[in-house]
Amino acid sequence: MSVLPPDLPRLRTLATYLRGELSRTEQALAAAEKREAATTRKQPAPEPPAWLVERGIGVGRLPARVHAGDCWDTRSRCAPADADQIRALLAQGIPACPHCRPDTALGVLE
Repeated sequence: MSVLPPDLPRLRTLATYLRGELSRTEQALAAAEKREAATTRKQPAPEPPAWLVERGIGVGRLPARVHAGDCWDTRSRCAPADADQIRALLAQGIPACPHCRPDTALGVLE
């Protein structure tokens, strides 16, 4: 059983009403999307990590090199680390990046 009216004049009236509601809904949707896009643009980029550990390739993915967080020579295999972790890795003999020199920045000399 249909909830719609059976006669033509009331169906036309209902269609006109629904077109208006659809138009208002689409306008509200566009305005909400515009507000959300503006909010997204205003959010600052997240701070880069202060230190990075570059992992090797393979099953174990052992640390291969350590970097400062803003180093230009990092790769996709880097993970964030804190200063104590970087010092420990340097003490274990993991090499420091020759470009950003995190060992010098942390006061750890070879």
